[in-house]
Amino acid sequence: MSPKTTITPLPPRHPPSYTTPPSHHITNYANIPTSFINPWPSYRHTSPTQALQKRWFSTSRNFVPVPKDPSHLVPVQTPSFPNPSSPSAPANELRATWIGHASFLLQFRSFNILLDPVFSQRVGPYNLLGPTRFTALPCTVDDLPDIDAVLISHDHYDHLDAPTLQKLEARKPGTIRYLCGLGLGKVLLGLGAGIREGQVREMDWWDGVRRVEGGIEFICTPAQHRSGRVPWAFESTLWCSWIVSAPTPPSSSISATTPASQTKRLFFAGDTGYCAVSSDSQLGHQDAPHPPCPAFKEIGELYGPFDLALLPIGCFKPRAFMAGVHSSPDDSITIHKDIKSKKSIGMHYGTFRGNISAQYEPVTEPPERWEKVAQAEGLEWGKEVGLCDIGQTVVV
Repeated sequence: MSPKTTITPLPPRHPPSYTTPPSHHITNYANIPTSFINPWPSYRHTSPTQALQKRWFSTSRNFVPVPKDPSHLVPVQTPSFPNPSSPSAPANELRATWIGHASFLLQFRSFNILLDPVFSQRVGPYNLLGPTRFTALPCTVDDLPDIDAVLISHDHYDHLDAPTLQKLEARKPGTIRYLCGLGLGKVLLGLGAGIREGQVREMDWWDGVRRVEGGIEFICTPAQHRSGRVPWAFESTLWCSWIVSAPTPPSSSISATTPASQTKRLFFAGDTGYCAVSSDSQLGHQDAPHPPCPAFKEIGELYGPFDLALLPIGCFKPRAFMAGVHSSPDDSITIHKDIKSKKSIGMHYGTFRGNISAQYEPVTEPPERWEKVAQAEGLEWGKEVGLCDIGQTVVV
């Protein structure tokens, strides 16, 4: 059975900084990319030795246990997924339901898209190692509507979960379309989840495709992060963010020149840093010796404004180690501005604790700081910037 989502490539749109070959590619003698880098001065590489030191030997560690009182954690509610064939179903609403961490279900009319779906209780090799979920799932895979497409930001275990994909494939084998960064197709096919080659579409930064039925567009955009599920394959697959552009009213001929008022545009940051810093006390980029990542302003210029952005706010400490790959709430407020988002929701918190960040970051800090910084920047809380419960649906 072939995927029920038929897609065609979009004409490429590149920012002025784009080069040929792309600056984020490391190529072999045949000019084929074999690994990838963050090509900006905003990134600073950290080594496994530094990771071990920060995890086990730093004197600045400040481990705070997960609160036992559920009222101190993110509330969890049971989601309600509307029947798109119902006469009362809104025709032009884009709905984003938070599953937890960086997992969302997007719904537009009868089309259902999963972003970085993770329904496991533990994320790590063979689901035997790694962080465990400390808030409940709002629903199971079987509770979801039929899924048309899955977008993957990168291959880290808390964003690419083999048991979840196996359960999705078992429901309607061979019908889901998987969109991912370059090199990640081989990883998806090797997960043992039942995914077939014809279901996977690898994309480079700034590549785009359109769903023939309905005109929904998916654009692969940059992020500042890393990849690798095993030490011998670090940076061998491309990490990315995603844009989903849904036409209103429906049209198969929606294009880059279609007015923003006739589309619903969503930005999903996946996992990303914004600017490396030199001190654990630097929560934002303002005083950092490195310039901020330019990719987000480029995204805003090419594709903004966005009706909704899903931005990471957690697992951001210790800053001198994490800032290059994980945004602080301060950083993501700036990303909100760079991409010209009308409304941004914080994610990547309240679900799993990173093995390193758990030693430095209370699980209650990211949402508290997100609200504090938003209000300090004069943004209207709940309208321009906000949070949602796990299982809650944000509608734009």
